[in-house]
Formats: sequence, structure tokens, C-alpha cells
Amino acid sequence: MNVSGHVLGLGCDLCDVARVRGVWERQGERFLAMTYTEAEQEYCLKMRDPAPFLAARFAAKEAVSKAFGTGIGAELGWRSIEVAHDERGAPVVCLDAGGEALLAARGATGVMLTLSHTDTMAMAVAALVRADSREG
Repeated sequence: MNVSGHVLGLGCDLCDVARVRGVWERQGERFLAMTYTEAEQEYCLKMRDPAPFLAARFAAKEAVSKAFGTGIGAELGWRSIEVAHDERGAPVVCLDAGGEALLAARGATGVMLTLSHTDTMAMAVAALVRADSREG
């Protein structure tokens, strides 16, 4: 989805890859199932080193929740937010029904997202946007 327009909320998160790796090693499937959708798990676990990809998605979920102004909790859960990819491979945010309702309640029409990671750190920036009403 190509999303642009007026920014209504902005969130950013920086995540230590070693921290995510440690939680994953200690909690295993429990951590994955609680935090990531099946599609996210499939994508990340096929990588040579899944931890940076898991950390980037963890950061994305935090950044999106900050853009909403809710944090992760009752209104927006870990699995309410999914990081997928568009046809060019760019990250896109998919929301569950509760997330879509919250998006509408905020007057937004979409979420813009950018991710980056190294072997040690992952970051994400998310923006809630309302599409321009102008055509063209």
C-alpha cells in the first residue's frame, strides 16, 4: 500500500538485537507466538540469522504503538501489528480488526514504516497518516 499524506502520529524505537536473541533463546516458541504473527515468524526464521529481523519487527511494533499513542497493551497488542512487504520489498504495516478500528478512531488512513538493522541494533520509525484528499 502506498501511503502518504498528513502525519497524525510519529513513533520511533531502537532495539538491541542481543536482547531479542536472549529472550528468544530463553522463551523459544512462547516468545515467538506471543509477539509475532505466523507470517512474520516464517519470514524471519528462514533467514541465516533471524535475530536482527525479529528485532526489527519488535522495534516496528513498538514504533507503531508509539505513533498511535497507546504503547503495546489493551488497545493494541503485539500481534495486532504485522510487518509485511509490498511488491518492491518495502515494509508495510498490516493491522488486525482492533488496530484498524483504532486507526479509524485516530482519523488516520494508514501507517508508514521504515526499518533498519545491523548485527547489533535494529530501529524502526512509524507514522500514522491521513491520505491527502486531493486527487492526482
